[in-house]
Amino acid sequence: MIPTWLHFLAIVSLLVGAVSAILIAIDVWRDPQHMAVMNVVWPVSGLYAGPIALFAYRRWGKLAANSRAMPAMEKGEPMPSKTQTPHYATIGKGAAHCGAGCTLGDICAEWLAFLVPAVAVWFGWHSVFSEKMFAVWILDFVLAFGFGIVFQYYAIKPMSDMSVGQAIIQAIKADTLSLTSWQIGMYGFMAIAHFGIFAVLLGVTLEVDSAEFWFMMQIAMICGFLTAYPVNAWLIDRGIKEAM
Repeated sequence: MIPTWLHFLAIVSLLVGAVSAILIAIDVWRDPQHMAVMNVVWPVSGLYAGPIALFAYRRWGKLAANSRAMPAMEKGEPMPSKTQTPHYATIGKGAAHCGAGCTLGDICAEWLAFLVPAVAVWFGWHSVFSEKMFAVWILDFVLAFGFGIVFQYYAIKPMSDMSVGQAIIQAIKADTLSLTSWQIGMYGFMAIAHFGIFAVLLGVTLEVDSAEFWFMMQIAMICGFLTAYPVNAWLIDRGIKEAM
């Protein structure tokens, strides 16, 4: 049985994430980011990181707003985001950029497999996996990879004179390791939550249509951020991935 306190905590955490995402979304609508894809990345980050994402956005994300970037560019000066963002925050933005694609892909995959169970069957449930979660993870990865490449493409193409094909290839190079490392952290925690915390300790199944599932996903996304951070540091430092 799920304890009342855990259910209450899950609801509060999800509400805090939603409010954080809304506050960021309102602000980027009023004062858009210079890199358009970050207008999506920041609010999505708020869904799982809540006040942490809100703080990071106000502290470093605002430096990359058009209202700050354009005046500097007109004067021939570097954008404030390039001169005032510490290296560790630049890496964090890169990881969050990857994480936004993963988050959207995971949300779509989980609800799609829940509402249309046949989708999980197509990805190996019953035939390859006895546990539905493993089949859904494959769908998670496919959709997350798709979103990730799109996000990375729109971080690369507007900032360069590459052709569409070149930008797509570069996006794949930049996002594959980052996304994989994020999903490893996310999958790892969700396995612990599913099999250890809920199945063994609480004796219940962690269902997609529960607040507890999405609370665990919030934590899992933070775990994904942690496993993706060092990979993004390596990718950015070597120029493989564009600094956000």
